[in-house]
Amino acid sequence: MYEALQIVLNEGSQAEGNSAHEPSPGNGELFDAYSQAVIDAVDKVGPSVVKIDVTKNASGAGQYAAREGVQGSGSGVIFTHDGFILTNSHVATRARELDVTLTDGRRFQADLIGDDPYTDLAVIRIPAPNVLPANLGESRSIRVGQLAIAIGNPLGFQCSVTAGVVSALGRSLRAQSGRLIHDVVQTDAALNPGNSGGPLVNSRGEVIGINTAIILPAQGICFAIAVNTAKVVVSQLLKHGKVKRGSIGVVGQNVTLPRRVTRFHSLPSEKGVLVVTVEPGSPAQKSGVLDGDVILDYDGNSIAGIDDLHKLLSGERIGRQSELRVLRRSNIVNIPIVPEELVSK
Repeated sequence: MYEALQIVLNEGSQAEGNSAHEPSPGNGELFDAYSQAVIDAVDKVGPSVVKIDVTKNASGAGQYAAREGVQGSGSGVIFTHDGFILTNSHVATRARELDVTLTDGRRFQADLIGDDPYTDLAVIRIPAPNVLPANLGESRSIRVGQLAIAIGNPLGFQCSVTAGVVSALGRSLRAQSGRLIHDVVQTDAALNPGNSGGPLVNSRGEVIGINTAIILPAQGICFAIAVNTAKVVVSQLLKHGKVKRGSIGVVGQNVTLPRRVTRFHSLPSEKGVLVVTVEPGSPAQKSGVLDGDVILDYDGNSIAGIDDLHKLLSGERIGRQSELRVLRRSNIVNIPIVPEELVSK
């Protein structure tokens, strides 16, 4: 037995010696660290990515109306075990039918749970128990230059993967609703029509964004809604079917004040929002806001433009008395106001 043991040990030592001079590459050595990171992330998240085929209802009028039964497609990512899927609002909104295909080939009809055009996010659900959800990551841990992987169904090619880096953080993107989406992630991971609603993933296989837009004809300038924004929106969509936002009922435009006015009133900024129209019956009308007023401040926060005002009119301010500081002709006027819930049109 001792002799047999010696033979085994000697053979082992000889094999180790040979391997030092003649390496026999295993699977792990066939790929560099970058490739292996992409593969691991896709293996983890890929089964949670779905293809969404959309049949839209007709909209509009005349020659520019969308035809009845128009087809489109997008992507989505499962985020719960009981079939809730996160996607883009522009994919799911006004859909007559939402057909979801899983990576294993199963197909389901999905129901729209809620959508928010102001952040271009939506939640749909399929009746598929025990599906594999993706892990939603943390936006605040993202760093410029880190690996970014996009998974989706561009132009109908299911389960396509592209990789790049996070190009920039904190971008702002104009939604189709006209509102500004804040804290957007810019990436050069290639996106195409059909990628919309799919996940942007880090090297640990965590979702860090929802792919939403590209800039044409530029190359490598793509955008994803940050996952922390998605988490807030999802919680409200699951609870209310919509995201509650405040409104004071004015139509405004950005203006630059004359320098003499800024100096006379010691204003911190030359920017403001000119009230063009006060909507009838709105909080602004009830509080005495007039056409021609320039909004300078909301609850102690300087207002340099309409986007600043939108950002401050969050759901928490609905029904809560606030204060507008406006320039009326040459005078500063403080106006108490109580925002109401914004009604989507």
